[in-house]
Amino acid sequence: MTCKQLLLCILTLTTCSIFGQNKTSNSNQKKELKLNINEDGSHFVKATFLNQVWLRYNDNNPGSTVFGYPESSTYDIALRRIRFQLYGQLTDKLFFYTQVGQNNIGYASPRKQGLFFHDALVEFALDNEKLSIGTGLTGWGGPSRYSAASVGNLLSLDAPLYQQATNDATDQFLRKFSLYAKGKLGVFDYRFALSKPMSIQQSSMVVPISENASFSHLPSKIQTSGYFMFQLKDKESNQTPYMKGSYFGKKHVMNIGLGFLHQNDAMWSTNSTSDTVLSDLSLLALDFYYDAPLRSTNGSAITAYASISKNNYCNNYIRNIGALNPANGSNNSNVVNGGGNAFPTIGTGTTFYSQLGYVLPNSILNKGKLQAFTALQYSWYERQSLTMKMYEMGVNWYMANDYAKISFMLQNRPVFEQNLSNDAIETDRKSMAVVQIQLSI
Repeated sequence: MTCKQLLLCILTLTTCSIFGQNKTSNSNQKKELKLNINEDGSHFVKATFLNQVWLRYNDNNPGSTVFGYPESSTYDIALRRIRFQLYGQLTDKLFFYTQVGQNNIGYASPRKQGLFFHDALVEFALDNEKLSIGTGLTGWGGPSRYSAASVGNLLSLDAPLYQQATNDATDQFLRKFSLYAKGKLGVFDYRFALSKPMSIQQSSMVVPISENASFSHLPSKIQTSGYFMFQLKDKESNQTPYMKGSYFGKKHVMNIGLGFLHQNDAMWSTNSTSDTVLSDLSLLALDFYYDAPLRSTNGSAITAYASISKNNYCNNYIRNIGALNPANGSNNSNVVNGGGNAFPTIGTGTTFYSQLGYVLPNSILNKGKLQAFTALQYSWYERQSLTMKMYEMGVNWYMANDYAKISFMLQNRPVFEQNLSNDAIETDRKSMAVVQIQLSI
Protein backbone atom coordinates (compact mmCIF):
# COMPACT_ATOMS: atom_id res chain seq x y z
CA MET A 1 0.00 0.00 0.00
CA THR A 2 1.41 3.40 -0.99
CA CYS A 3 1.27 6.42 1.30
CA LYS A 4 -1.26 7.99 -1.10
CA GLN A 5 -3.50 4.94 -0.82
CA LEU A 6 -3.17 4.97 2.97
CA LEU A 7 -4.23 8.62 3.17
CA LEU A 8 -7.21 7.85 0.91
CA CYS A 9 -8.27 5.05 3.29
CA ILE A 10 -8.01 7.43 6.25
CA LEU A 11 -10.16 10.04 4.48
CA THR A 12 -12.71 7.34 3.69
CA LEU A 13 -12.81 6.26 7.33
CA THR A 14 -13.15 9.89 8.41
CA THR A 15 -16.19 10.31 6.18
CA CYS A 16 -17.72 7.06 7.48
CA SER A 17 -17.07 8.18 11.06
CA ILE A 18 -18.63 11.62 10.56
CA PHE A 19 -21.77 10.40 8.84
CA GLY A 20 -22.08 7.25 10.92
CA GLN A 21 -22.00 8.83 14.37
CA ASN A 22 -24.87 8.14 16.71
CA LYS A 23 -26.64 11.46 17.35
CA THR A 24 -27.38 10.43 20.93
CA SER A 25 -23.75 9.61 21.73
CA ASN A 26 -21.94 11.39 24.53
CA SER A 27 -20.37 14.54 23.06
CA ASN A 28 -17.67 14.44 25.74
CA GLN A 29 -16.44 11.05 24.58
CA LYS A 30 -13.53 10.96 22.14
CA LYS A 31 -14.64 9.67 18.74
CA GLU A 32 -12.66 7.20 16.65
CA LEU A 33 -12.06 6.96 12.93
CA LYS A 34 -13.39 3.44 12.85
CA LEU A 35 -15.36 1.48 10.27
CA ASN A 36 -17.13 -1.64 11.58
CA ILE A 37 -17.33 -4.45 9.03
CA ASN A 38 -19.62 -6.72 11.03
CA GLU A 39 -22.65 -6.03 13.22
CA ASP A 40 -21.04 -6.31 16.66
CA GLY A 41 -17.92 -4.31 15.74
CA SER A 42 -15.46 -7.12 16.46
CA HIS A 43 -14.30 -6.89 12.84
CA PHE A 44 -13.20 -3.36 11.93
CA VAL A 45 -10.74 -1.07 10.19
CA LYS A 46 -9.43 1.91 12.16
CA ALA A 47 -7.30 4.96 11.37
CA THR A 48 -5.43 7.39 13.60
CA PHE A 49 -3.40 10.58 13.13
CA LEU A 50 -0.77 12.17 15.38
CA ASN A 51 1.20 15.40 15.06
CA GLN A 52 3.70 16.70 17.64
CA VAL A 53 5.24 20.17 17.29
CA TRP A 54 8.15 21.34 19.46
CA LEU A 55 8.82 24.96 20.39
CA ARG A 56 12.20 24.87 22.05
CA TYR A 57 15.15 26.66 23.59
CA ASN A 58 18.33 24.58 23.87
CA ASP A 59 21.56 25.57 25.62
CA ASN A 60 23.89 23.81 23.20
CA ASN A 61 26.91 21.73 24.16
CA PRO A 62 30.27 23.56 23.94
CA GLY A 63 31.60 23.69 20.37
CA SER A 64 28.21 23.13 18.71
CA THR A 65 27.93 24.19 15.08
CA VAL A 66 25.24 24.40 12.42
CA PHE A 67 26.73 23.78 8.97
CA GLY A 68 30.10 24.80 10.39
CA TYR A 69 28.95 28.01 12.08
CA PRO A 70 29.16 28.24 15.90
CA GLU A 71 25.81 28.17 17.71
CA SER A 72 25.91 28.43 21.52
CA SER A 73 22.12 28.26 21.91
CA THR A 74 19.15 27.60 19.66
CA TYR A 75 15.52 28.67 19.53
CA ASP A 76 13.57 26.58 17.06
CA ILE A 77 10.20 25.20 16.01
CA ALA A 78 10.17 21.68 14.63
CA LEU A 79 8.06 18.61 13.96
CA ARG A 80 9.00 15.86 16.39
CA ARG A 81 6.61 13.21 15.05
CA ILE A 82 3.93 12.81 12.37
CA ARG A 83 2.11 9.47 12.28
CA PHE A 84 -0.74 7.84 10.37
CA GLN A 85 -1.97 4.42 11.43
CA LEU A 86 -4.31 2.10 9.55
CA TYR A 87 -5.10 -1.27 11.09
CA GLY A 88 -7.90 -3.70 11.55
CA GLN A 89 -9.34 -7.02 12.65
CA LEU A 90 -10.57 -8.45 9.36
CA THR A 91 -11.75 -11.81 10.72
CA ASP A 92 -11.66 -13.53 14.11
CA LYS A 93 -8.16 -14.76 13.25
CA LEU A 94 -6.65 -12.15 10.89
CA PHE A 95 -5.23 -8.77 11.99
CA PHE A 96 -3.17 -6.25 10.04
CA TYR A 97 -1.31 -3.13 11.16
CA THR A 98 0.42 -0.37 9.21
CA GLN A 99 1.96 2.91 10.29
CA VAL A 100 3.62 5.60 8.21
CA GLY A 101 5.10 8.89 9.27
CA GLN A 102 8.18 10.98 9.76
CA ASN A 103 10.33 12.12 12.68
CA ASN A 104 12.61 15.02 13.50
CA ILE A 105 11.93 17.63 10.81
CA GLY A 106 13.67 20.85 11.83
CA TYR A 107 15.03 24.07 10.37
CA ALA A 108 18.29 22.41 9.29
CA SER A 109 16.70 19.19 7.97
CA PRO A 110 16.58 18.18 4.30
CA ARG A 111 13.46 19.65 2.73
CA LYS A 112 10.49 17.83 1.18
CA GLN A 113 11.09 14.66 3.14
CA GLY A 114 8.79 11.77 2.35
CA LEU A 115 6.78 9.61 4.70
CA PHE A 116 8.13 6.12 5.37
CA PHE A 117 6.73 2.93 6.80
CA HIS A 118 7.28 2.42 10.50
CA ASP A 119 5.19 -0.77 10.65
CA ALA A 120 3.67 -3.16 8.15
CA LEU A 121 2.62 -6.55 9.49
CA VAL A 122 0.07 -9.30 9.25
CA GLU A 123 -0.92 -11.43 12.25
CA PHE A 124 -2.82 -14.70 12.73
CA ALA A 125 -4.49 -15.71 16.01
CA LEU A 126 -3.93 -19.42 16.59
CA ASP A 127 -5.63 -19.68 19.99
CA ASN A 128 -7.67 -16.58 20.79
CA GLU A 129 -5.65 -14.39 23.17
CA LYS A 130 -3.21 -17.15 24.15
CA LEU A 131 -1.11 -17.27 20.98
CA SER A 132 -0.83 -15.10 17.89
CA ILE A 133 1.89 -15.30 15.24
CA GLY A 134 2.84 -12.34 13.06
CA THR A 135 5.49 -11.16 10.65
CA GLY A 136 6.60 -8.05 8.81
CA LEU A 137 8.23 -4.76 9.75
CA THR A 138 7.33 -4.42 13.40
CA GLY A 139 8.24 -3.23 16.90
CA TRP A 140 7.40 -6.49 18.71
CA GLY A 141 10.19 -7.79 20.94
CA GLY A 142 12.21 -6.67 23.94
CA PRO A 143 13.99 -5.96 26.15
CA SER A 144 11.93 -3.40 28.14
CA ARG A 145 8.47 -1.87 28.41
CA TYR A 146 9.40 1.20 26.37
CA SER A 147 11.38 -0.64 23.73
CA ALA A 148 8.12 0.03 21.88
CA ALA A 149 6.36 3.04 23.40
CA SER A 150 2.99 4.54 22.50
CA VAL A 151 4.25 7.96 21.38
CA GLY A 152 0.87 9.65 21.68
CA ASN A 153 0.64 8.70 25.34
CA LEU A 154 4.13 9.32 26.70
CA LEU A 155 4.52 10.56 30.26
CA SER A 156 7.53 12.71 29.38
CA LEU A 157 8.09 14.05 25.85
CA ASP A 158 10.24 11.08 24.90
CA ALA A 159 10.41 7.46 25.87
CA PRO A 160 13.67 6.38 27.56
CA LEU A 161 15.60 6.18 24.30
CA TYR A 162 18.25 3.82 25.67
CA GLN A 163 15.55 1.11 25.72
CA GLN A 164 15.34 1.35 21.91
CA ALA A 165 18.70 -0.33 21.88
CA THR A 166 19.55 -0.39 18.17
CA ASN A 167 17.40 2.56 17.04
CA ASP A 168 18.30 3.45 13.45
CA ALA A 169 21.56 1.51 13.71
CA THR A 170 20.32 -1.92 12.62
CA ASP A 171 16.59 -1.17 12.55
CA GLN A 172 14.16 1.47 11.26
CA PHE A 173 13.27 3.67 14.22
CA LEU A 174 13.22 0.55 16.46
CA ARG A 175 11.24 -1.59 13.98
CA LYS A 176 12.76 -4.73 12.52
CA PHE A 177 11.85 -7.43 10.02
CA SER A 178 10.62 -10.04 12.47
CA LEU A 179 8.68 -13.21 13.04
CA TYR A 180 6.99 -12.86 16.42
CA ALA A 181 4.73 -14.63 18.88
CA LYS A 182 2.59 -12.94 21.52
CA GLY A 183 -0.17 -13.84 23.93
CA LYS A 184 -1.63 -13.91 27.41
CA LEU A 185 -1.78 -16.90 29.73
CA GLY A 186 -3.71 -15.71 32.76
CA VAL A 187 -1.64 -12.97 34.42
CA PHE A 188 1.35 -13.80 32.20
CA ASP A 189 1.79 -11.64 29.08
CA TYR A 190 4.56 -12.47 26.64
CA ARG A 191 6.14 -11.39 23.37
CA PHE A 192 9.03 -13.06 21.58
CA ALA A 193 10.67 -12.17 18.25
CA LEU A 194 13.18 -13.55 15.78
CA SER A 195 14.53 -10.62 13.77
CA LYS A 196 16.85 -9.99 10.84
CA PRO A 197 18.75 -6.80 11.69
CA MET A 198 19.16 -4.22 8.94
CA SER A 199 22.58 -3.48 7.46
CA ILE A 200 24.60 -0.91 9.40
CA GLN A 201 25.96 0.35 6.08
CA GLN A 202 22.56 1.93 5.32
CA SER A 203 22.52 3.91 8.57
CA SER A 204 24.24 7.14 9.62
CA MET A 205 26.27 5.25 12.24
CA VAL A 206 29.03 3.78 10.07
CA VAL A 207 32.37 4.36 11.82
CA PRO A 208 35.84 2.87 11.23
CA ILE A 209 36.62 -0.17 13.33
CA SER A 210 38.67 0.67 16.43
CA GLU A 211 39.48 -0.60 19.92
CA ASN A 212 36.03 0.65 21.01
CA ALA A 213 33.16 -1.61 19.93
CA SER A 214 30.82 -0.61 17.10
CA PHE A 215 28.25 -2.48 15.03
CA SER A 216 29.84 -5.02 12.73
CA HIS A 217 29.71 -4.49 8.96
CA LEU A 218 29.46 -8.23 8.33
CA PRO A 219 26.11 -9.73 7.25
CA SER A 220 23.95 -9.87 10.37
CA LYS A 221 22.92 -12.98 12.24
CA ILE A 222 19.44 -13.58 13.63
CA GLN A 223 18.53 -11.48 16.67
CA THR A 224 16.31 -12.86 19.41
CA SER A 225 14.37 -10.71 21.86
CA GLY A 226 11.52 -11.02 24.28
CA TYR A 227 9.59 -9.19 26.97
CA PHE A 228 7.51 -10.97 29.61
CA MET A 229 5.12 -9.37 32.09
CA PHE A 230 3.22 -10.50 35.15
CA GLN A 231 0.09 -8.31 35.02
CA LEU A 232 -1.00 -8.49 38.63
CA LYS A 233 -4.01 -6.15 38.38
CA ASP A 234 -5.84 -5.01 35.24
CA LYS A 235 -4.64 -6.41 31.93
CA GLU A 236 -3.14 -4.15 29.29
CA SER A 237 -3.98 -4.52 25.63
CA ASN A 238 -1.48 -6.32 23.40
CA GLN A 239 -3.27 -5.58 20.12
CA THR A 240 -0.20 -3.58 19.03
CA PRO A 241 3.31 -3.67 20.53
CA TYR A 242 3.20 -0.09 21.82
CA MET A 243 2.96 0.34 25.58
CA LYS A 244 1.14 3.30 27.14
CA GLY A 245 2.89 5.83 29.34
CA SER A 246 -0.16 6.55 31.53
CA TYR A 247 -3.79 5.54 32.02
CA PHE A 248 -4.67 8.56 34.23
CA GLY A 249 -6.13 6.18 36.80
CA LYS A 250 -8.68 4.74 34.35
CA LYS A 251 -7.06 1.36 34.99
CA HIS A 252 -5.39 -0.18 38.02
CA VAL A 253 -2.23 -1.65 36.51
CA MET A 254 0.67 -3.28 38.33
CA ASN A 255 3.19 -5.12 36.14
CA ILE A 256 6.55 -6.74 36.72
CA GLY A 257 8.48 -7.15 33.46
CA LEU A 258 11.60 -9.01 32.39
CA GLY A 259 13.18 -8.82 28.94
CA PHE A 260 16.22 -9.63 26.85
CA LEU A 261 17.85 -9.04 23.47
CA HIS A 262 20.69 -11.13 22.03
CA GLN A 263 22.57 -11.30 18.74
CA ASN A 264 25.71 -13.31 18.05
CA ASP A 265 28.66 -11.42 16.52
CA ALA A 266 26.70 -8.18 16.30
CA MET A 267 29.66 -6.01 17.38
CA TRP A 268 33.30 -5.77 16.39
CA SER A 269 36.48 -4.09 17.58
CA THR A 270 40.25 -4.47 17.32
CA ASN A 271 42.55 -6.02 19.91
CA SER A 272 46.10 -5.01 20.90
CA THR A 273 47.52 -6.56 17.72
CA SER A 274 44.92 -4.84 15.49
CA ASP A 275 43.10 -8.11 14.81
CA THR A 276 39.31 -7.93 14.34
CA VAL A 277 37.36 -9.37 17.26
CA LEU A 278 33.64 -10.18 16.97
CA SER A 279 31.44 -9.95 20.06
CA ASP A 280 27.83 -10.65 20.97
CA LEU A 281 25.21 -8.01 21.74
CA SER A 282 23.43 -8.97 24.95
CA LEU A 283 20.89 -6.91 26.92
CA LEU A 284 18.87 -7.77 30.04
CA ALA A 285 16.25 -5.66 31.82
CA LEU A 286 13.90 -5.81 34.79
CA ASP A 287 11.16 -3.22 35.25
CA PHE A 288 8.04 -2.30 37.20
CA TYR A 289 5.01 -0.29 36.10
CA TYR A 290 2.15 1.00 38.26
CA ASP A 291 -0.87 3.14 37.39
CA ALA A 292 -3.85 3.67 39.68
CA PRO A 293 -6.47 6.20 40.78
CA LEU A 294 -5.82 7.90 44.09
CA ARG A 295 -9.30 9.28 44.64
CA SER A 296 -12.06 8.34 42.23
CA THR A 297 -14.13 11.29 43.45
CA ASN A 298 -11.66 13.95 42.26
CA GLY A 299 -9.86 12.23 39.36
CA SER A 300 -6.37 12.24 40.92
CA ALA A 301 -4.07 9.38 39.89
CA ILE A 302 -0.48 8.21 40.00
CA THR A 303 1.81 6.62 37.42
CA ALA A 304 5.19 5.11 38.38
CA TYR A 305 7.82 3.27 36.37
CA ALA A 306 11.29 1.97 37.24
CA SER A 307 13.76 -0.10 35.23
CA ILE A 308 17.24 -1.54 35.71
CA SER A 309 19.16 -2.71 32.62
CA LYS A 310 22.43 -4.56 32.12
CA ASN A 311 23.62 -3.68 28.63
CA ASN A 312 26.57 -5.40 26.98
CA TYR A 313 27.50 -3.83 23.65
CA CYS A 314 31.08 -4.95 24.36
CA ASN A 315 34.31 -2.97 24.56
CA ASN A 316 33.61 0.58 25.74
CA TYR A 317 30.62 1.18 23.45
CA ILE A 318 28.88 4.53 23.97
CA ARG A 319 26.31 6.29 21.78
CA ASN A 320 25.34 9.94 22.11
CA ILE A 321 21.75 10.81 21.23
CA GLY A 322 20.22 14.26 20.85
CA ALA A 323 16.47 14.14 20.22
CA LEU A 324 15.66 16.38 17.24
CA ASN A 325 19.19 17.75 17.56
CA PRO A 326 19.28 21.50 16.74
CA ALA A 327 23.01 21.34 15.84
CA ASN A 328 24.67 19.14 13.22
CA GLY A 329 28.32 19.46 14.14
CA SER A 330 30.97 20.30 16.72
CA ASN A 331 34.31 22.10 16.55
CA ASN A 332 35.47 20.90 19.96
CA SER A 333 36.86 17.35 19.78
CA ASN A 334 37.34 17.24 23.56
CA VAL A 335 33.56 17.29 24.16
CA VAL A 336 32.47 13.67 24.44
CA ASN A 337 28.78 14.52 23.86
CA GLY A 338 29.12 15.99 20.39
CA GLY A 339 27.04 19.02 19.41
CA GLY A 340 23.59 20.34 20.23
CA ASN A 341 21.59 18.55 22.92
CA ALA A 342 23.33 15.16 22.66
CA PHE A 343 24.55 13.21 25.67
CA PRO A 344 25.77 9.64 26.32
CA THR A 345 22.41 7.84 26.26
CA ILE A 346 23.34 4.24 25.41
CA GLY A 347 26.41 2.24 26.33
CA THR A 348 27.97 -0.86 27.78
CA GLY A 349 27.20 -0.85 31.48
CA THR A 350 24.20 -0.54 33.80
CA THR A 351 21.33 1.93 33.50
CA PHE A 352 18.63 2.81 36.01
CA TYR A 353 15.61 4.76 34.82
CA SER A 354 12.48 5.98 36.60
CA GLN A 355 9.37 8.05 35.92
CA LEU A 356 6.72 9.42 38.25
CA GLY A 357 3.49 11.11 37.16
CA TYR A 358 0.64 12.65 39.13
CA VAL A 359 -2.75 13.61 37.70
CA LEU A 360 -4.00 16.62 39.66
CA PRO A 361 -7.56 16.69 41.05
CA ASN A 362 -10.23 17.87 38.62
CA SER A 363 -10.94 20.91 40.80
CA ILE A 364 -7.53 22.36 39.87
CA LEU A 365 -8.57 22.75 36.23
CA ASN A 366 -12.15 22.88 35.02
CA LYS A 367 -11.32 21.95 31.42
CA GLY A 368 -9.11 18.97 30.72
CA LYS A 369 -6.65 17.41 33.12
CA LEU A 370 -3.18 18.31 34.34
CA GLN A 371 -0.45 15.74 34.86
CA ALA A 372 2.89 16.62 36.44
CA PHE A 373 5.85 14.31 35.79
CA THR A 374 9.51 13.78 36.51
CA ALA A 375 12.08 11.35 35.07
CA LEU A 376 15.64 10.29 35.79
CA GLN A 377 18.23 8.29 33.84
CA TYR A 378 21.30 7.20 35.80
CA SER A 379 23.89 5.24 33.82
CA TRP A 380 27.22 3.70 34.77
CA TYR A 381 29.23 3.09 31.60
CA GLU A 382 32.26 0.86 31.24
CA ARG A 383 34.03 3.40 29.02
CA GLN A 384 36.27 5.64 31.13
CA SER A 385 34.14 4.68 34.18
CA LEU A 386 31.72 7.39 33.06
CA THR A 387 28.65 8.11 35.21
CA MET A 388 25.77 9.92 33.52
CA LYS A 389 22.76 11.55 35.21
CA MET A 390 19.93 13.10 33.18
CA TYR A 391 16.83 14.73 34.73
CA GLU A 392 13.47 15.76 33.30
CA MET A 393 10.42 17.44 34.81
CA GLY A 394 7.30 18.99 33.38
CA VAL A 395 3.54 19.00 33.02
CA ASN A 396 0.98 17.70 30.49
CA TRP A 397 -2.33 19.44 29.90
CA TYR A 398 -4.86 17.18 28.14
CA MET A 399 -7.88 19.02 26.70
CA ALA A 400 -10.65 18.81 24.08
CA ASN A 401 -11.58 15.24 25.02
CA ASP A 402 -7.89 14.31 24.78
CA TYR A 403 -7.64 15.28 21.11
CA ALA A 404 -5.09 17.91 22.13
CA LYS A 405 -2.24 18.01 24.61
CA ILE A 406 0.11 20.84 25.53
CA SER A 407 3.23 19.86 27.44
CA PHE A 408 6.13 21.71 29.00
CA MET A 409 9.35 19.91 29.81
CA LEU A 410 12.69 21.00 31.23
CA GLN A 411 15.60 18.61 30.71
CA ASN A 412 18.99 18.86 32.37
CA ARG A 413 21.95 16.86 31.01
CA PRO A 414 25.68 16.55 31.68
CA VAL A 415 28.55 17.68 29.45
CA PHE A 416 31.66 15.49 29.43
CA GLU A 417 35.09 16.56 28.24
CA GLN A 418 38.33 14.64 27.95
CA ASN A 419 41.20 15.92 30.12
CA LEU A 420 44.94 15.60 29.46
CA SER A 421 44.87 12.05 30.87
CA ASN A 422 42.15 11.18 28.33
CA ASP A 423 39.58 10.69 31.10
CA ALA A 424 35.97 11.81 30.52
CA ILE A 425 35.09 14.37 33.21
CA GLU A 426 31.73 16.07 33.74
CA THR A 427 32.59 19.75 33.31
CA ASP A 428 29.18 21.35 32.94
CA ARG A 429 25.44 20.79 32.77
CA LYS A 430 23.15 22.14 30.07
CA SER A 431 19.39 22.49 29.83
CA MET A 432 16.67 22.24 27.20
CA ALA A 433 13.17 23.71 27.56
CA VAL A 434 10.41 22.40 25.28
CA VAL A 435 6.76 23.24 24.74
CA GLN A 436 5.09 20.44 22.80
CA ILE A 437 1.72 20.83 21.09
CA GLN A 438 0.12 17.50 20.22
CA LEU A 439 -2.95 16.72 18.16
CA SER A 440 -4.16 13.13 17.98
CA ILE A 441 -7.24 11.50 16.48
